[in-house]
Amino acid sequence: MTQNVNFKIIPVTHYKQNACVVWQDGCNKAAVIDPGGEVEKITSFIEDNKLELDKILLTHGHIDHIGAARLLAESSSTEILGPHKDDTFLFDMLPEECRLYQFPHCDVFYPDRFLEQDDTIWVGELQLQVIHCPGHTPGHLVFFAPAAKLAWVGDVLFRHSIGRCDFPGGNHAALLDSIKNKLWPLGGDTCFIPGHGPMSTFAEERRHNPYVADH
Repeated sequence: MTQNVNFKIIPVTHYKQNACVVWQDGCNKAAVIDPGGEVEKITSFIEDNKLELDKILLTHGHIDHIGAARLLAESSSTEILGPHKDDTFLFDMLPEECRLYQFPHCDVFYPDRFLEQDDTIWVGELQLQVIHCPGHTPGHLVFFAPAAKLAWVGDVLFRHSIGRCDFPGGNHAALLDSIKNKLWPLGGDTCFIPGHGPMSTFAEERRHNPYVADH
């Protein structure tokens, strides 16, 4: 499944958000997906494993997924990519989100580049496809490594659950459409790393997830 792709899930902040370092065998270039906080945990892992941070990728604009992104980018001269531009308003709200959800203060910032459906990101020779999956937020993205059958789905889908839609810009119907029409076609044998909690497969969720199971 993931024999040529390595990843390390690093839970961060009081939300236990799954920041993830990903890199390919034989290459020291790595990406960090959703560095939500506790930047020292992330940088320590990168340094201990002699990796070179190449990109910072964001699935969406909530503070628990982006809180350490700017600090990590500035300390490593690395570009921040994603999410989709429809999440711009969430970056505008960062100071208020920090106050509301008890995160360390974070000034407003924006990614170096917003991403679009069908963009392709390269981390060394590892290819990641960009899939726009609105619902939890309007600009939510999923990153999919087709060679590894592995997806980073942020807060779209969880093991036996789905993302909340009661935040600003949330849309329950759009979320269900994203899951069924954009994630399921990637194949039941695709494993996914959610924004919180344990990994699962799309086949498992189609069988047993009470919100989106086929039955």
